[in-house]
This record gives sequence, structure tokens and C-alpha cells, in this order.
Amino acid sequence: MSSVSGLFALDGRVAVVTGASGVLGSAIARGLAGAGARVGLLARRRDRLEELARELDGAFVLEADVLDRDSLERVRSELGRLDVLVNAAGGNVPAATGAFFELPAEAIDEAVKLNFNGTLLPCQVLGATIGEGGSIVNISSLAAHRALTRVVGYGAAKAAVENLTRWLAVELAPRGVRVNAIAPGFFLAEQNRALLLDDAGALTERGEKIVAATPAGRFGEPHELAGTVVWLASDAASFVTGTVVPVDGGFDAFSGV
Repeated sequence: MSSVSGLFALDGRVAVVTGASGVLGSAIARGLAGAGARVGLLARRRDRLEELARELDGAFVLEADVLDRDSLERVRSELGRLDVLVNAAGGNVPAATGAFFELPAEAIDEAVKLNFNGTLLPCQVLGATIGEGGSIVNISSLAAHRALTRVVGYGAAKAAVENLTRWLAVELAPRGVRVNAIAPGFFLAEQNRALLLDDAGALTERGEKIVAATPAGRFGEPHELAGTVVWLASDAASFVTGTVVPVDGGFDAFSGV
């Protein structure tokens, strides 16, 4: 049996993080690199990726669009080897956050494509190269578990991501590849900042309700996602597949009473 630190180590492994230019994706990339992985940073914004790559030892830039199969296949041909895939691309679409009966169908479609197709396509194209002992970690959301106002397209898409996670866990088990997901609670990111904070940086009414419903009494910090992802990617989780792990400060456990 390996030492505890050895179980969590990712030395010698190649990991790709989609959405690595975002707040949560970049934090996850930092965690994987800190555990010893060589991390490929995948997103559309090359400038932000290059800045992050300079910060992380051995990291490299993969400029691609998770909704463009051709660009993902180009990345696959460049990689040669892949041990860990983390699908962190996604987020809310502003046009899909209004009142339900006024939501444009194309905005809901955009939210579903970004969050579900943006996970499905990397799993199909990049996941095909992962061999025995490898791991896929998808990013879901508590919006997949709880009915949250104003994010119906996002919540439905993340529920689909969880179903895909369980389906792939069964499909890939004979290959020795594990598939899991994490379901973050409320973390400040580019897509939700305007819903949670006002122009002065104070909590909005929605932000106040969320903090009051979170036993930890605050929003999560991006780096607090990294430990769970590292665990799921490592040998410490070698018998864990098909699960969704909440990282939410207790939000999903609290009835509000």
C-alpha cells in the first residue's frame, strides 16, 4: 500500500482542464499542478492561458473551443497521452437568467450547449485517449439538485451532466477509467458575480439568501474545489466512480429551518 501522500500524488500524469481561463478552472489547474501533474490548459482565450502557464511548472496551452470537435481533435493529436480530464468549461448565460415565460429559446439552447455539449464533446474526443487508471472529473452544480430561480437552462444542463457522468462511469469501467463529478455550491465567478454582488461589492438580495442558506455562512473560495478534484483524479479514489461530490459549505444538507 502506498503512503497517504503517495495516494494523492499525480506525479508523471498528464491532465487537461477545459475552461482553464476561468476562475474555477484555473484554481483546479493550480491544484492538479501542485499535486505533480503536467497540466494542459484548454480554453479559447490564449492570453489568459499563457499567463497561467507561466505560473505553473510544466503547464502548456491548448487553445480550443469545447463546442468545436475539429479543434478538440487537433488537441488530441497534439497530446499523445492523457491521464486526467477535468471538464470545467461552462457557466450561466446572462440571456437565460430572466423570468421563465420570457426566456428566449435560443438562450436556453445556448446554456444547454455550453454546459452539456461542452462536457460531452471533450469526453468523446479527449476521453477516448485515456487508458487504464485514468480519470474524468466533470463539473456539475447544486442547481442540478435544487430548484434555483432564474437558472432553469443551466440547472437542466448540469442535471444532464450528472446523468452523463454516471452513464460514462459504467461505460468506461471495463477500460479501467473512472468518471466522477463535483457539484460546487456558490462560488464567485465571472458568470454569476452580477447576480450575487452589487456594483459596490455588497451582497444582492439573492446573495444574502444564499449565504443565509449555507451553513458555512459564506461563498466558497475557488481553491476549495481543487482538493476534491485532486482526490478524484488520484489513486486515493481508485474505487470511486459514478459519484457526484457536493462542495457546497453544507447548502444541499440544509432545509432552511
